[in-house]
Amino acid sequence: MTKKIFQSILLVSGIMLAASFLWLFLVLPGYFEKQIHGEMRHEVDYLALAVENGGEDIFSRLADAEARFTLIGPDGTVLFDNMADEEQMENHNDREEVLQAREEGYGQSVRYSDTLAMKTIYTAKLLPDGSVLRLANTQHTVAVLIAGLAYPIIIAVLVLLALAFFFARKAAQKITEPINRLDVDHLESAVGSSDIYDEIEPFLTKIERQSRTISRQLQEAQRQQQEFTIITESMSEGLIVIDKRTEILSYNSSALKLLGAESVRANQSVLELNRSEKFQKAVEAALSGESRREILDAFDSGAGKNGAAVTQVCQLLASPVVRDGKGAGAVLILMDITEKHESEKLRREFSANVSHELKTPLTSISGFAEIIRDGMVRPADIPRFAGKIFDESQRLITLVNDVIRISQLDENTIPYEKVEIDLYQAVKENMDLLASAAEKAKVTMNLEGCHGKITGVREILNEVIFNICENAIKYNKTGGSVTAKVEEDDTKIVLSVSDTGIGIPASSHKRIFERFYRVDKSHSKEIGGTGLGLSIVKHGAACLGAEIGLTSTVGVGTTMTLTWKK
Repeated sequence: MTKKIFQSILLVSGIMLAASFLWLFLVLPGYFEKQIHGEMRHEVDYLALAVENGGEDIFSRLADAEARFTLIGPDGTVLFDNMADEEQMENHNDREEVLQAREEGYGQSVRYSDTLAMKTIYTAKLLPDGSVLRLANTQHTVAVLIAGLAYPIIIAVLVLLALAFFFARKAAQKITEPINRLDVDHLESAVGSSDIYDEIEPFLTKIERQSRTISRQLQEAQRQQQEFTIITESMSEGLIVIDKRTEILSYNSSALKLLGAESVRANQSVLELNRSEKFQKAVEAALSGESRREILDAFDSGAGKNGAAVTQVCQLLASPVVRDGKGAGAVLILMDITEKHESEKLRREFSANVSHELKTPLTSISGFAEIIRDGMVRPADIPRFAGKIFDESQRLITLVNDVIRISQLDENTIPYEKVEIDLYQAVKENMDLLASAAEKAKVTMNLEGCHGKITGVREILNEVIFNICENAIKYNKTGGSVTAKVEEDDTKIVLSVSDTGIGIPASSHKRIFERFYRVDKSHSKEIGGTGLGLSIVKHGAACLGAEIGLTSTVGVGTTMTLTWKK
């Protein structure tokens, strides 16, 4: 604003300066010429009066005068000229000023000399005797005057322009100073102030009203944004809003977590967060007006509690955003279906494993029964075949019971009440049940520690302890040992069972609690069991409210712990 005011003042000053010089050189010469005409008329009157009173002798006294005097007779003959030889001068009856004087009593004319750049002003008066007295005044033309004054004029113009520049700048600053001092955040205090121009007060009033309106709208927008942020940040589902150029407009932290991204740049494309073909096609479909569901491929989302990579699977729902009948963008909803995916995977594996485990004993039973039915067995071998059928039947019954027990633990439908249990005594009772198996495997069993007490379901605790100790015996070395220890402090009670057996490879630590998973499948038949023991331990520990832990080294042994926090 200051610049425009300064330019305007300087422009007006320049125009006024140019107009002044134009007036000076175009108007003033005419004015001065008019003045000269008047003065010359007075002079010719005085001179005519002198001639009338003093006769022609007056010319002899004015011969050396600067002005040129000419006396023209009634017939146009030049009778006297103080600056030229009258005898050599031509007849003047055709002169404009002479003709006008003879008709009107006075005559005037101006004649220019382009060669000399001069002009001559003539004033003539008719005398009583019919002669004409003429006075001549020679002057330079305007162009000559301007050329002669060029240097002073240039100096004057430069000085005037410098002054105009200085005062225009000062004036512009002075004019805009009250406006520059305005506090745009508190315009209400400026309205009505004596420091503000009356002309802009209505404008400031409107701005102040609009400022209040905008402030209220911003506060409302911020409140809505905060509410939106609180809602979206509390969602476990990921939310991303994009425009038609795929640039991210809004998102929540769950979306970044589910896509494995750390942050989002300004104007970043959502396609940079996941470069899979499924994700790209879903986004393109949503922007074209079509809703799309996709299951994104599993990806590594970082390290879990034990340092292993956690794999997540996401379901993507991409929906278009339509405004005025045209696609304006899309909303992407991401849901973590890892648990569902894993459950489905475990269900399929469980079904396959159960089918396999059931098929093996049933095949044996069917085979032995078919041989007996067809009479292909000697009477002496029938008891042996019947024993085989019995063993496989017992294996089948144990498997079914274990499956039923896991289902009950999964659904928490075991019909038992929680009681106070002496953990030391419970371990001792289960070790006594396994004494014969330990003696057969040449493994010694030891129990240490205190009589810590917990609250839980006794039957579930017995199954957990029995399975842990049974595995410690099965997978031990000949002459090895199993040591159970009960420890208690102010914060927890810990039961640990350590063996000196073959150990478990680190790659299998995460999977040993899966149903039917065996570390060494080649020895599974000779060792026996259904492969559900540690799965029962895992689910049983969860029902008892205990945290299960495992440390194991191949060739050294394994320690399994159950921890109850107080």
